[in-house]
This record gives sequence, structure tokens and C-alpha cells, in this order.
Amino acid sequence: MNCCDNSGARNIYVISVKGIGARLNRLPAAGVGDMVMATVKKGKPELRKKVMPAVVVRQSKPWRRADGIYLYFEDNAGVIVNAKGEMKGSAITGPIGKEATDLWPRIAANSGVVV
Repeated sequence: MNCCDNSGARNIYVISVKGIGARLNRLPAAGVGDMVMATVKKGKPELRKKVMPAVVVRQSKPWRRADGIYLYFEDNAGVIVNAKGEMKGSAITGPIGKEATDLWPRIAANSGVVV
């Protein structure tokens, strides 16, 4: 998954999803606005090889909103945050989903285009 903030990470790898219960042989799924635990695969060496929380802000699989429209993005992307939801970086590149801005006000403050 791409990292779309200016924290120094380029690619992040999702390990687990916060708040998802377990079922035998089922992989946990995350959507826009979900907090995940991730590691940095490409980026600054001081960020790599550590487990850190991130929030998904774009997903390429179409999902249905309550008003009936289906929405999807070109890529899957997230931003690195701390445990309280405050961003590590100070800016977000590209559009992000409204679901993420409704749940995370600190991400909404740093976002450019909200879809």
C-alpha cells in the first residue's frame, strides 16, 4: 500500500486491522477510515523495521456509500499516525475518502482534496 503523507515512508505493509475480530482462516479486511498496524517497506531507514499504526485513506476496491453511489480510487493508500490518530507527517498528497475525514479530524485538517 502506498503512503501518501510526507513522513518519509513510500510503501507500507499492513499486518493487522484494529477492531476486527478473528475467524479461522479469514484474513482481516480494512476499508477507508480503518486503523491498521503496518510496517514501512520502502522509505527512510529510521522508519523501517518498526510496527506503527496507519489509517487507510484510499482503496481501489469499489464500496457503496449510504447515498447509493459506488466510489473507488486508483490505488490503495494510507497515512502513518500515532496511537491517538495524530499524523506523523504534515501533508497528504492526492485525494482521500470522506469516511477517513469523518473519523479522524487530524487527517481532515491536513488533507487537500476530500472525495
